[in-house]
Amino acid sequence: MKQLISASLLSLTLLVSGCATTTDSEQVEYLTYVEAGQEVPITTFTDTQGNLIDLKQSGNAKLLVLFATWCPDSQRAMKALEASDLNLDPNVDIIAIGREDNKEALDKFATDYEINFPLIVDTDRAIYAKFANAGIPRLILLDANNTIVKTIIAEGENPLAEVQW
Repeated sequence: MKQLISASLLSLTLLVSGCATTTDSEQVEYLTYVEAGQEVPITTFTDTQGNLIDLKQSGNAKLLVLFATWCPDSQRAMKALEASDLNLDPNVDIIAIGREDNKEALDKFATDYEINFPLIVDTDRAIYAKFANAGIPRLILLDANNTIVKTIIAEGENPLAEVQW
């Protein structure tokens, strides 16, 4: 019984650490497929409300948030983002992409966390796979021309510490 509890705690720790979704007991290597200076690989989205978002139509800087509603690090990052000045900055567009979440989960999350920026459904990781293989939350900072400025894995107690354009 003691071994079962220890194994369960280890599994939970591995799952919560970085919110990786893997059944392997080995740590997943986080790979990032985009880097500073590249153009963002996707520029149009449809949010949970059916609105088309075209990044090329905005002259603002953008913050793409790749997250999952069930992930404690993502929840912390979204709370921090909602409470931050970034959320009120008229020169920054925030778009959050729910990895493996459906519309219902994202709508509930938006209500529970009082999210006032667009949420995008990515149930099959098609969007996420353009940016990385594992690890959430990820913050992708874009300039006004949709060029990647910085990518951040925003785990930890201060998820927005590295957000600077």
